[in-house]
Amino acid sequence: MRLIFEKSIKGRTGLKMPAPGVPAAAKLDSRYRRKKDAQLPEASELDVVRHYTNLSRMNFSVDTNFYPLGSCTMKYNPKFTEKIAAMQGFTDLHPLIPQLRGGGILAQGSLEVIYKTEKLLCAITGMDAFTMQPLAGAHGELTGAMIIAAYHRHRGEKKKYIIVPDSSHGTNPASAAIAGYEVIVIPTNENGCMDIEKFREKLTKDVAAVMLTCPNTLGIFNHQIQEICGEAHKAGALVYYDGANLNAILGKARPGDLGFDIVHLNLHKTFAAPHGGGGPGAGPVGVSKKLKEYLPISQVVKRSDGTFALDYNRPKSLGFIAPFYGNFGVILKSYAYILLLGKSGLIAVSEAAVLNANYARVLLKGHFSLPYDRICMHEFVLSADIQRKNGVSALDIAKYLISCGMHPPTVYFPLIVKEALMIEPTETESKETLDWFVDKMIEAARLAVTDPEALKRAPENMPVKRLDETKAARDLKLRWQPKNEAHPG
Repeated sequence: MRLIFEKSIKGRTGLKMPAPGVPAAAKLDSRYRRKKDAQLPEASELDVVRHYTNLSRMNFSVDTNFYPLGSCTMKYNPKFTEKIAAMQGFTDLHPLIPQLRGGGILAQGSLEVIYKTEKLLCAITGMDAFTMQPLAGAHGELTGAMIIAAYHRHRGEKKKYIIVPDSSHGTNPASAAIAGYEVIVIPTNENGCMDIEKFREKLTKDVAAVMLTCPNTLGIFNHQIQEICGEAHKAGALVYYDGANLNAILGKARPGDLGFDIVHLNLHKTFAAPHGGGGPGAGPVGVSKKLKEYLPISQVVKRSDGTFALDYNRPKSLGFIAPFYGNFGVILKSYAYILLLGKSGLIAVSEAAVLNANYARVLLKGHFSLPYDRICMHEFVLSADIQRKNGVSALDIAKYLISCGMHPPTVYFPLIVKEALMIEPTETESKETLDWFVDKMIEAARLAVTDPEALKRAPENMPVKRLDETKAARDLKLRWQPKNEAHPG
């Protein structure tokens, strides 16, 4: 497909707008203007509409393709929640309104949504309070790590370390380090869980917290989780819950009941707001009672007369961590989603997610290595190390799945599994779709033996074929240039 620049014809225009009539004195100072006209394509409205419509049809999306994307929970987003978020009463409300004198009256509906969403998340997770401000999962993690630091600082405790398992998401140690802690990594045992004996060896009075995903990134629920939380508390440490995998236990177990003190959630994973493309996301953070006073400001509170307001009077608060109150549109979609499903619906989500993952796991484990062959939760991790003997990598299999019309699973994570293929079918996919995915995976395993070059050439039927990824990283071409202009490098 040609670029829109290549379709440009000099003098061709679309809609012509009248001149703005800006007074000469108001024109931008020449120091801030381009030295030459912008090199923009010249095309008719029809040319532009057709170009970008056809370009959009080349995208992979949850609406058009299956995403067995482990660790990212790319599930279908119901259009019902999109309609709720597009309601004029919400979209026309300026985010500064609640801060203006008397403006809170105009924002009562939105403040109520934030307040009630917090209460629902408290009920789901077993936490005592939430902040909706974090703008993504990693932002929520950092907020959690900052709460950990604030808690120990106000207690006069100088803690040095945060413990994470070697299967953790990379943002866990990153958040801990940004918050000022050194990271202790605990290895995984033969059962796919954090080695509890090694954990005990490293658990000292200098440990500020333990950061855990439950179930973990291998899709395994650690049956010793309450014991781990209890021992951390005895040592004076807090326990942080990475909510990336909450789908697996939604409505079945509450992190607060398991012993966790801090929880971050990904509304764009668990509660069906769109995910991907760099945002928007939402990573609200919940805390137990002893940590409530450290939550960011402002907090939405319900007054005695039943109205809602913003509370800034929190002396031990972290302060501001985001502009306004978080990604409100995402919060609104998740609020509608939770109300739509109700308690029984949320339980059905986790049951279907776990069932789908185990169905695919059992059908595929004879064709790929399964390093931790246990009943999984909502995801499982295969290894392409068998296929590697024929020169085929996990990346080759991923590229082949693209040619089959589906987005590939996460590869090479967690790092403790060689040639990892991390598969998460999600609860929104049908048996027919899962069977199709399994068939294509088995087909890839067969080709690894009979025609490995076919996998190495894939994808051959996509607009973009197999790229030289090393060259792409080292020889960046970030903007279009006419053929007669040398690329600046």
